[in-house]
Amino acid sequence: VVVKEIQIYLERIREELHYRLGEFGQYCPVSLAEKHELLDCSVTSSLQFAAEFRGHYYKMASQEELEKFLNEPEVYVPPLAPHPLPPPEMLPKKLTAAEVKALFPKSAEMQGYCPVTYLDGKQRYEALVPGNIEYAAKYRDKVYIFESEEKLQKLPEKYWNVKLPRKLPPVKEPILLTALPLAGYLEQGVATSLIKALNEVGCLKPKFPFLSVKKTALLFVACHLKAYNPRSSEPVRRKYRRKLEQFVDHCALIPYLGAKMTCRYREPHSRPADLDSKLRTFLSLKGTRPSFL
Repeated sequence: VVVKEIQIYLERIREELHYRLGEFGQYCPVSLAEKHELLDCSVTSSLQFAAEFRGHYYKMASQEELEKFLNEPEVYVPPLAPHPLPPPEMLPKKLTAAEVKALFPKSAEMQGYCPVTYLDGKQRYEALVPGNIEYAAKYRDKVYIFESEEKLQKLPEKYWNVKLPRKLPPVKEPILLTALPLAGYLEQGVATSLIKALNEVGCLKPKFPFLSVKKTALLFVACHLKAYNPRSSEPVRRKYRRKLEQFVDHCALIPYLGAKMTCRYREPHSRPADLDSKLRTFLSLKGTRPSFL
């Protein structure tokens, strides 16, 4: 019962908010005044950043804008507000990716490039960035696609009629990894993993008992690639990580025995507790191969 009463109370507050909305509706007056941006606060029903002034309610985009409004509210509302809210027919309408596709055969303006990025980038060639269909809007019966949510919020009047230059960047078409030449395949497919493995072996400098340094390094890199292969399942990666740890432990036998064993014979009770077991492990590796081969 209590929950239902709270829901009813909140619904009444929302109705009152809608009835008493100020001149900017659900748009943030501070963002419009200072940044010339149309930040639509209707995307959330929260009243956390709402304020009342002269009998009207105003919604702000964040705590920062709310504090500015509370300090000087008269600066952000008529008659002192520098930018009035455009009439309803001049307000942009956000579109979902599905809504953009449903408008076919209507295509996006500027061939899908973000007009805000291009104009803010001083209309340079490198500022031609394709928009993301998740950030689309309809304005003056035209569809625009933007690079990000932040760019979508920019006031459209400044950007809606931007023209593309004659020279455009080449169309980016996906290429199968397997279609790349060998050097490109290695760079795009295994370069990062290989660099990590080589860096690890360079820092560790392992030497497996009864194997050469070169073969030890090659085996370490091979096991490291399997242990951290992002395309393998987690159980497989765990399996090879355990094998890699065992491989490293076996490589550590040589420096350990070299430091603990002396030229003179020592009685068993005077030796380090694990010396004999590690010596047996070391000798058992002769003529064997690491378990992951």
